[in-house]
Amino acid sequence: MKSALVCGAGGFIGSHLVKRLKKEGFWVRGVDLKYPEFAPTAADDFAIGDLRDPQFCKYVVDQPLMEIYQLAADMGGAGFVFTGDNDADIMHNSGLINLNMLEACVRRNVKRLFYSSSACIYPEYNQLDPDNPNCAEDSAYPAAPDSEYGWEKLFSERLYLAFQRNYGMEVRIARYHNIFGPEGAWRGGREKAPAALCRKVAEAPDGGAIEIWGDGKQTRSFLYIDECLEGTTRLMRSDFTGPVNIGSEEMVSIDQLADMVIRIAGKKLAKRHIAGPQGVRGRNSDNRLIYSRLSWKPEQPLDVGLRLTYAWIAAQVKK
Repeated sequence: MKSALVCGAGGFIGSHLVKRLKKEGFWVRGVDLKYPEFAPTAADDFAIGDLRDPQFCKYVVDQPLMEIYQLAADMGGAGFVFTGDNDADIMHNSGLINLNMLEACVRRNVKRLFYSSSACIYPEYNQLDPDNPNCAEDSAYPAAPDSEYGWEKLFSERLYLAFQRNYGMEVRIARYHNIFGPEGAWRGGREKAPAALCRKVAEAPDGGAIEIWGDGKQTRSFLYIDECLEGTTRLMRSDFTGPVNIGSEEMVSIDQLADMVIRIAGKKLAKRHIAGPQGVRGRNSDNRLIYSRLSWKPEQPLDVGLRLTYAWIAAQVKK
C-alpha cells in the first residue's frame, strides 16, 4: 500500500493534505502537537507529539514511507509574524523541527521528502513597489527577507538542499504564497488576511465598518487550498527539486480583497484604516518556472475560493 507521513497534520494545510492523500489511496500517518481543530482527522494513524524532540521524530519515521511532507512550523499571519514578539520562538522551533526530521529520515533511509517553504523568503528590496513586486525564484539572493520567519525558511531551504547533496535524498521544496480556505485559523492572532477579513465582515453589522491594517494599498496574491495541494503533489512526484513558487498570479490590494469579501457577504461596510503590521508593500507569485517544469499553474479565480471560505467562516461566527 502507498504510505505517507504528514508533519503538521493538525494544521490547516496539513489536515487538508491528509484528506487528499486518503482519497488517492494512501495509508497516512499524521503528526502534530494537536488534532485538527475544525474537523476530525482523516489519517489512519495520528501521533500526538513534539517534533522539536529528536526521539519523537525517530518514533514517527519508524517504517519505510513513500512520501513525507514536512509542513510543521511555528507560524501565523501578520499579527504573529511581523510584530517581532515571536521571532525567537519562530526561528528556534521551526529550525529544530527541520533539523530533527532530516536526521530521522537519513537514519531510516527515506528518500522522498517535501518541505514547505514560503514566499516570505524573498528580499524586501524587491517588494517595495506594490504594483510591480519581483518574486521570481532566482531573485531570492542577495537575501534580505523582511522577517525572521522568512530567514528561517530560507535557512531551512538550504538545509534540505545540503542533505540532498550529501545523503542522496530527493527533496522537493515549494514556496507557498498565502494559502487560504475553510477549516483554517480565523481568529486568535494566527489567522491570515483572507480569514481575518472574512471574520471582520461576518461580524460587522450592515452599514458598519471594518478595520484594515495600514493604508490598504499593500498587494498580495492568495491561493485556495485545493490548488495548493494539486501543486504540492505534482511537485512531490516530479523530477524537479525546486525551490518553486506555488501561488496565484491574481494580485490584489488588501482594500480590494476586503471589497471582494464585502460584496460576497452582500453588505454595505466602510473600511477604517488603522496602524498595524503589514509586511512588504507588494508580493505576487511568479509562475513561469512551475509552468515550465510541471506544465501546470494555478488558475482558479480568487473570488471562487473566497466565497467558499466566507461561507465557512460566517457559519463559525454564528456558532
